Amino acid sequence: MWWEQLTFIHWPFERAAIQRLLPDGLVADEWEGAVWVGLVPFLMRVGFPGGVTMPKWAGVFPETNVRTYVRDRDGRPGVWFCSLEAGRLPATATARLTYGLPYFWADMHIANSGPIWTYESTRRWPGPKGAHHRSSVRVGEAISDDDVSPFEHYLTARWGLYSTWRSHILHAPVDHGRWPLHRAELLHLDDGLIEAAGLPAPAGDPVVHWTAGTEVRIGRPSLVR
Repeated sequence: MWWEQLTFIHWPFERAAIQRLLPDGLVADEWEGAVWVGLVPFLMRVGFPGGVTMPKWAGVFPETNVRTYVRDRDGRPGVWFCSLEAGRLPATATARLTYGLPYFWADMHIANSGPIWTYESTRRWPGPKGAHHRSSVRVGEAISDDDVSPFEHYLTARWGLYSTWRSHILHAPVDHGRWPLHRAELLHLDDGLIEAAGLPAPAGDPVVHWTAGTEVRIGRPSLVR
């Protein structure tokens, strides 16, 4: 798959606010005393081995994720998705059944005008219906690979994801290229997805990055416990 025209919007949270949402066996992965939560809207393109993409009506759609960062008992880092909105119902159902991920079907749109990108999402199924996200960002200067900081690497480079299935923790390996990151400015935000995921409303100015995207491969999930 390819994750394209993607914005990372991150805020720091207290560890306790994150840990209470996690299953036993996973711990929140802190950076300098805070656990970071990302609001991540983007365009998804799903394909087959060899680089062939699915038809647009089936395999091209927006997503918006609420995610945070965790480690298992062995210290293996990964992403924990609090929620994932998707603009295609079949993709929503498939991901729920195969990976145990909390996908939601939503009406979603992405638009841009020059350096400004706008994302919109309104949840349809399952509830809470109407949970929404609207944001606009202005893309700024590119960050060279050599200038990506350890903190930016912590926020964007994750090689696994965790989920639960019938009270078991699953881990799936994730392989992706280096994100060609840009600094970005948040121009507008009206979001209900973070609170719908069971988190308090974020406070303060977020850390914002944008990327044209990269190819992402997700392997088969396996049981952690």
